[in-house]
Amino acid sequence: MRLKLPIMIAAAFVLAACSTASEEAANSGSSGAADTAAVQATPDPQVSRSTGPEPGSQADLVANVGDRVFFEFDKFSLKPESRAAVERWSAWLKTYPNVTVTLEGHADERGTREYNLALGERRANAAREYMVSLGIDPNRLRVVSFGKERPAVIGSTDTAYSQNRRSVLAVN
Repeated sequence: MRLKLPIMIAAAFVLAACSTASEEAANSGSSGAADTAAVQATPDPQVSRSTGPEPGSQADLVANVGDRVFFEFDKFSLKPESRAAVERWSAWLKTYPNVTVTLEGHADERGTREYNLALGERRANAAREYMVSLGIDPNRLRVVSFGKERPAVIGSTDTAYSQNRRSVLAVN
């Protein structure tokens, strides 16, 4: 019996709140189409946005700009197509000035662990330095090298090697 009374009171409050909102809308004193349009134009925070990645997110970066550049064997200089990609990264970052990123450097499986960590760092730094030259605040850019520890493609083929020699832009 003690439990039924609080439940009934809570249910009454819920029903009262629902009917109050409906009554206020009905008694607002106007019945014109302009009010209906205003109500429809006001976004409801409970309703999710249209489909697609959240602006400024990793998914947005990947979908609209791309998140990686590739390097030649045993090289860390940016190829022309890689420079173009880094320019797109910089433009994207200028659109989202509060976003910070990490530039990840990667290498293929050939070579020692230490050598590939150093090569990965040089690759990430090459992209970072170019971004700084394009006007990106260096405090927004962090560099990390994974060397050969995180391959994008498993295998010992030229195709796998070429996909693993990369720098990846990751939103923090």
